[in-house]
Amino acid sequence: MSTATATATVLLGIDFGGTKIAATVSDARGRRLASATVDSASELGARAAFDRGILAAEELLSAVSDRHLAAVGVSTFGIPFDDRVELAPAITGWDDLALGRELRAAFPGAKVAMATDAKAAARAEATWGALAGCDPAVYLNLGTGLSAAIVTGGRVLVGRNGAAGEIGYNLRAVTDVGLALDRRVPLEWMVSARALAKRATSALGSGRELTAAEVFEASAGNQMLDDVIDEFVAELSFHLVNLAICIDPVRIAVGGGMTGSWERLRPGLEQALRAGVPFPPELVLAAFPFDAPLIGAIALAVEAAQDRLGTAAARVDGRHGPEPALNNAHTTKD
Repeated sequence: MSTATATATVLLGIDFGGTKIAATVSDARGRRLASATVDSASELGARAAFDRGILAAEELLSAVSDRHLAAVGVSTFGIPFDDRVELAPAITGWDDLALGRELRAAFPGAKVAMATDAKAAARAEATWGALAGCDPAVYLNLGTGLSAAIVTGGRVLVGRNGAAGEIGYNLRAVTDVGLALDRRVPLEWMVSARALAKRATSALGSGRELTAAEVFEASAGNQMLDDVIDEFVAELSFHLVNLAICIDPVRIAVGGGMTGSWERLRPGLEQALRAGVPFPPELVLAAFPFDAPLIGAIALAVEAAQDRLGTAAARVDGRHGPEPALNNAHTTKD
């Protein structure tokens, strides 16, 4: 872990994911001073996962204990509210977590701002990354879960309930029409890293559940696994094409943990977009494929602290916003 020259104020960004939690402490301009990543221990439930994230953040803050924490920006799977998190099945009990209240209790006196992981990631990509200057644009998150975010007029579309872009709940077939969520299979249950791992494990009849990364690695010499991935890409393409037809984006940027296998995913997605969309958008790998939600969380913290820090120090735009590539010290913990 490393720290930068002491300043009066620091900001905290946290990204709560289904399998890992990332945290970073930055200066008032968003330049990262120290970062850490921990396993979410999702099998232990929401309280354990939340506490692990808070502990990792507190340890980072202890390295800059002489500084004032002005704001906390948080990205999370699901849709965060003060008293709950909607649409958050990745960790048992996360939907019952009073996330806003819990964060304010953990960091008293600091301003708290929250967003979904995909929307935070889209914010980062639209400001400093692959979607900068693209209007409209789409960010597609392929990770433990599945979601998208729509950028228009330089802003991320939130929706009335904060649920714009939650394509993981898309209907998968005409037979799903009229069925309540608990009576059908949402898209995310079939198209996500977790879903791919389960489908591949079932196809092989393996006693040990594979990870998505292992499925991609093993597929090169296993036709059965290769077919599973083809089916995965085809179903994802179906929904991505429909989203592109609806939005007519300039560009679609793809991020999330599954982009570690981007060269296996890209050809099928590109071909489907070229064939099915009247005006096909450009398809690119996100500029921050693995940590865009965390960078977006930093941006949230910068903006939340704007009044407290003064506009000169905290203004977020292409020239004065967070600089995610600078002073990017990382500490990884089990």
